Amino acid sequence: MTVRETVIHQQESDAKSDLARLSEAKRRLLQKYLRGKPEKEKGERALICPRPPGEPVPLSFAQQQIWLHGQIAGDVPFYNESIAVDRQGPLDVAVLERCLLEIIRRHEIWRTTLEAAAGEPIQIVHPAPRVFPLPTTDLRKLPEAEREAEAVGLATEDAQRPFDLKTGPLMRALLVRMDDERHRLYMTVHQIISDAASAYRVFLPELATLYEAFAAGKPSPLPDLPIQYADFAYWQRKRSSDHTGSEHMAYWRRQLAGELSPLQWPSDRPRPPIETHRGAIQRFTLPADLVRTLRHLSQQERASLYMTLLAGFVALLHRYTGQEDITVGSTTAGRKQAEVEPLLGCFINPLALRIDLSGNPTFRELLSRVRGVVLDALAHEDAPFPYVVRELRHRPDPSRNPLFQVILSQQPQMPSIASGWDLVTGEISNGGSKLDLMVVLDDRRDRIFGPITYNPDLFDDSAITQMVGNWKTLLTGAAAEPGKHIAELPVLTDAERNQIVVEWNDRRVNYPRDRCLHALIEAQVERTPDATAVVCEEERLSYRELNARANQLAHHLRKLGVGAEVLVGICMERSVEMMVALLGILKAGGAYVPLDPAYPEERLAFMIKDSGLQVLITHEPFPSTLGEQVEKLVRIDKDWPVISEESRENPATEIEPENLAYVIYTSGSTGRPKGVQICHRSLVNLLTSMRARPGLTEKDSLLAVTTISFDIAALELYLPLMVGACCVLASREASQDGQRLWGMLDHYEITVMQATPSTWKLLLESGWPGKADLKILCGGEAMPRELTEQLIPRACSVWNMYGPTETTVWSSFHHVTSSAGLIPIGRPIGNTQMYVLDHNMQPVPVGVIGELYIGGDGLARGYRNRSELNAEKFIPNPFDCEPGSRLYKTGDLARYRMDGNIECLWRIDNQVKIRGFRIELGEIESVLREHQAVRDACVIVREDRPGDPRLVAYVVLAKEESSSLKDLRNFLKEKLPSYMVPIVVALERLPLTANGKLDRRALPVPDHVELSDDQSFEGFREPIEELLAGIWTHVLKVERVSIYDNFFDLGGHSLLATQVVARLEKELGLRIKPNELAFQTLGQLAASCKERLYCQ
Repeated sequence: MTVRETVIHQQESDAKSDLARLSEAKRRLLQKYLRGKPEKEKGERALICPRPPGEPVPLSFAQQQIWLHGQIAGDVPFYNESIAVDRQGPLDVAVLERCLLEIIRRHEIWRTTLEAAAGEPIQIVHPAPRVFPLPTTDLRKLPEAEREAEAVGLATEDAQRPFDLKTGPLMRALLVRMDDERHRLYMTVHQIISDAASAYRVFLPELATLYEAFAAGKPSPLPDLPIQYADFAYWQRKRSSDHTGSEHMAYWRRQLAGELSPLQWPSDRPRPPIETHRGAIQRFTLPADLVRTLRHLSQQERASLYMTLLAGFVALLHRYTGQEDITVGSTTAGRKQAEVEPLLGCFINPLALRIDLSGNPTFRELLSRVRGVVLDALAHEDAPFPYVVRELRHRPDPSRNPLFQVILSQQPQMPSIASGWDLVTGEISNGGSKLDLMVVLDDRRDRIFGPITYNPDLFDDSAITQMVGNWKTLLTGAAAEPGKHIAELPVLTDAERNQIVVEWNDRRVNYPRDRCLHALIEAQVERTPDATAVVCEEERLSYRELNARANQLAHHLRKLGVGAEVLVGICMERSVEMMVALLGILKAGGAYVPLDPAYPEERLAFMIKDSGLQVLITHEPFPSTLGEQVEKLVRIDKDWPVISEESRENPATEIEPENLAYVIYTSGSTGRPKGVQICHRSLVNLLTSMRARPGLTEKDSLLAVTTISFDIAALELYLPLMVGACCVLASREASQDGQRLWGMLDHYEITVMQATPSTWKLLLESGWPGKADLKILCGGEAMPRELTEQLIPRACSVWNMYGPTETTVWSSFHHVTSSAGLIPIGRPIGNTQMYVLDHNMQPVPVGVIGELYIGGDGLARGYRNRSELNAEKFIPNPFDCEPGSRLYKTGDLARYRMDGNIECLWRIDNQVKIRGFRIELGEIESVLREHQAVRDACVIVREDRPGDPRLVAYVVLAKEESSSLKDLRNFLKEKLPSYMVPIVVALERLPLTANGKLDRRALPVPDHVELSDDQSFEGFREPIEELLAGIWTHVLKVERVSIYDNFFDLGGHSLLATQVVARLEKELGLRIKPNELAFQTLGQLAASCKERLYCQ
């Protein structure tokens, strides 16, 4: 666990040349560290002497940190450390027991317990015991192949039994006989009395030495200890009563200043609002050849192997998270004083290693940065970690460890001892984890191995396996080419890359790529001329009649100059005439531009001008001013007598599948709509794929509810005509009325309906009971889990559809059979590829969040008249050698699941930062929707007061629920960190755009403001509130507090929290956990305490 030890061990041979590269001050300092000599800032260092008899013994800083963390964390025994001693050779159990008793006699700390005095813990040293229980289990009767697993099981069971710090003892042993000449001694020791250096450098050498002496009938050869651990703790406290003004603390204030963003783990599980500390262990081994090359690289770069492994690890974290400022924990042995070297006890001191990965450095440059950070941290390791945390005054987050969430540490070097003895720590899981992830390196020269302890509430075992594989791959690439930039180093194993890039994107299927859409519809007309093609209210057309009318319009348009690449505007309400117009434009060889009559005239005018269209089809009534902006206006109803004189035969056109079918305008981030140009081939590929799956046949009837200005209407209108099905058009009014939609589903015997989540919610709110033969397609927005729960039992199948307009309606789909977890968008449709890439266009591993890119035959030609935007959004495809192959940059963040399905998370521009915290608005929305009273929700950031951005949640509440907004906020506080809890505003309905999507710009300003500091000091309502207020003002040294204050917001920290706990227990006999102060206001804590008092 010592960083300094690995520097000593692996840099001795390079010390001279290494020192020559440092400044004079750093050279002197490093010499002292490499030689184990303490720094002498002010005269000679005071020796550690025995403590005065009779005085209370305080906890050391390391012990205090463990005690505080254990108090806050609860009952999980994650500080139970397991030591496994392998004995190869004969073993006398009685001699072994005598050895253990002698070690306990020599070291007071192994017979120490803790008690609280006035809220402060102290050490109680007990007399040496006369006997030491050593339960023994003989596994020789088991088959040899089963013994190891049985031994580990026994040790695991022992390691997961908690200790009582007050009653002790804080260590126990279990002896397992594996074979005639092989035993395993498992020691379970609370970390508050031991550490890894104790196990490697004190316990094992003393055990081997004592056993050799006692077995030979000799007395102990070990000299008496001049001091004990309690003497060290007493000395440390007296010597370092105030660290805040020291040079070391000044360094840490500088090094950890500013925003320390928590590590954004690529986890598919929501982080529990309070750290659970559950744990599991997975072991890893680095290949011998990789270790050799890394040692060589380390020597070349004048770095320790630990530094090189750390550089590789933070590079991997950077590739996983995209973060450029990453803080990783490490530990130093804390044994700089010669007097403490022979002592058992906990001396470790955590170090926060803040690594700068900005600017995409080469691995060599990153290693240099890491080396500097490690050496600087070692130079200032004397600052106790609890003081560092307290000094920085970061707002505590009950869901995370402070400062860092991952540790990469190294075990001490194995000592030279008699053969037949070996030791390994961290092999046995105690069922807990101190933080998210802890990787321990055990360097045995020819190999490096160790345990990875992780929290299974955040990670699957497979995710850890993947991480190790990615780490090895990155290290291998770095060792081979240290001059490469870290963004270019390989991360995926060969198998992973092939699976993600090739296997999951092998979507090649045949489709009529040489034919245009209208030709395929004409072929269907020949097959089923008399079948009903389209229905709108009382009007219906057969395939023959629809085709004939469209042909007549097409011939008319041809005379007006419509042909290939000629754009024709269509401004009509949904009707049979609209279908005739659309098909007529395609048959004439032109491409249509939908102009929604509900749009403002100014927007429609812009679209006409931007597209350059000169022909416009409309019907009465019609905004007359639009007609003035085009050369040729066709009023399909008024002009039909003329149009009907044209031929009813299919017109001959010379257009190709690469020609445009439509140009559809979507909202632009600048407020300027942009026209997306879609070709026939892309549209035909989509419809052919959709015909196969989710599937549509001539027996189906599809209810079309979407305006043609929304691209998903293309599927509703054309797929039925391609397969011989019936397309039933719903009017604009019917599409916005749940009762009318319900009636149409039944009246027209609809079997397929596609709509946005908002429209499906509208239907459900009408009381719709469902339709057993209905196939549901849902897309255009993220599919909420609660909507899925309601739709699945109401239909024969539910499909989640995904796709940007720029990739032709849908690019992927997922057959939804469960509402558990986030609903994936599935896999690509035919002839489509989807890649999840990082900022440097590298594929990310499974589970890692990246931006979604789409390639294949569905890609649009591009934006009309927007060459710069085309270059930004449509980029060369690095995974396809075919000339001209492109990818579309969606702006959606996504990740792969283990089964190859893709989860679309949120928009890149939906990430916000509030008070330094990076927040995904979609995460808050997802939690809100878990509440039974919430029918719908969205979250935005408002800055109605300059400089005061706030999260605001808009919710639609179920009418039958009686939950208040206060209940909702309390629900959120149980699920989310405090910085993610928004103001909650109730609405009757979320505002929608004309396309049925959420209109965020129309969300109202909240009509209330949370209490300011000056308003919040109202009188206390309960005696228990007054009691808590008195305790807080005393402990925090503040003049006044209110029921709306949070303990940590007022300057509280973990140690002060334990004082509040002690005072409460003394005054009320009520025991609470310190972490309860982190996420509750005074008023909430008072209410909680009152409820528990009444239940006692």
